[in-house]
Amino acid sequence: MLHLEGLSKTYKTGDAALRDVTLTVPEGQIMGLIGPSGAGKSTLIRCINRLVEPTAGKVMLGDVDLVRLGKADLRRQRRRIGMIFQEYALVERLTVMENVLSGRLGYVPFWRSFLRKYPATDIQNAFRLLDRVGLMDKADNRADALSGGQRQRVGIARALAQEPELLLVDEPTASLDPKTSRQIMRLLTEICAERGLPAIVNIHDVPLAQQFMQRIVGLRAGRVVFDGTPDELTHDALTTIYGEEDWNAMRAGDDEQAKAEADARDRIAALAQ
Repeated sequence: MLHLEGLSKTYKTGDAALRDVTLTVPEGQIMGLIGPSGAGKSTLIRCINRLVEPTAGKVMLGDVDLVRLGKADLRRQRRRIGMIFQEYALVERLTVMENVLSGRLGYVPFWRSFLRKYPATDIQNAFRLLDRVGLMDKADNRADALSGGQRQRVGIARALAQEPELLLVDEPTASLDPKTSRQIMRLLTEICAERGLPAIVNIHDVPLAQQFMQRIVGLRAGRVVFDGTPDELTHDALTTIYGEEDWNAMRAGDDEQAKAEADARDRIAALAQ
């Protein structure tokens, strides 16, 4: 379980990115984090694993306050947190398998990682993860030969190779087309359900968040202004988070886009017959 209490971040310029955020994410829950640009979504995720240092507050992962740890203890605790990045953060010249195995760097001696001599159990697990994300046939391909969706699947497998207790996911679909975005979100939610793994997903696509998230938290100017189920994300709630907008028109546009994608798939299937 993750519990944030009074989490705040103020930069040296005096800009407050987070203001007294208190949240609990229980085991197995997938929480979507939404809000306008500059609301503090990425800062919140990065404060949890201290890629950004909080100004105040607690980050409790189980019974450990990550904010109070020194560098050595923090390195050990970070093994419990899997991170999936918007821009994938793969080593382009390495193979898919080597990128997945890099999720074990916190567990193996330096000489093993340097010589790429990982334990057999780690290699076997990496193959299982690649099979789960649908990339078994790409194990020996270089990462720079993959599509965006494939790269994100490698990022998911790498994060899972850590055997984490928490997933932090930063805009996983921002660089992907609508169909691939849905595939990636479906994969993430299925894997979290299978493993009882809690996750925080920073996501800018509101309809996608409503489709796949169990819980949605809205940030505005560093504060939590909404915390509820996708069904509770009403016109008024969206206005509180983002400001005035014709939300019904936006949803109609999303429905039309989904229908157009379905029609295109049907035409391709008909041509293939």
